Amino acid sequence: MTRLLLDTNVALWLLFGDRRRVSEAAVRALENEADEIVLSAASVWEIAIKRSLGKLTVADGWATALRRLGFEPLPVTALHAEAVERLPWHHRDPFDRLLVAQALVEDLVLVSADPRLVTYGVDVVW
Repeated sequence: MTRLLLDTNVALWLLFGDRRRVSEAAVRALENEADEIVLSAASVWEIAIKRSLGKLTVADGWATALRRLGFEPLPVTALHAEAVERLPWHHRDPFDRLLVAQALVEDLVLVSADPRLVTYGVDVVW
């Protein structure tokens, strides 16, 4: 079994039912019933912040709708936050850096369209 950690943009595309934006390799991984799909609290936080700033339009009830998609929730722990400190500065986005740290600490495969995340040595499917 592979545990797949969704990047925030991928979680949003799935929430919107916009699978055409997701690569064929990522769709195959996500549809593999043996794999577990994980959604970080960091992604939920990122969506909430972007909504509150007016940078993202998502209908009310989006958090409940994400839960209904059946993703396994992943809390942010002190170990995840501490791991961010050890990451090189290939990427400045704090949410992506936290997702990378979670993937490394929890041995998760990131599902992301962002090619910069591979530079951290984390497994990425896209």
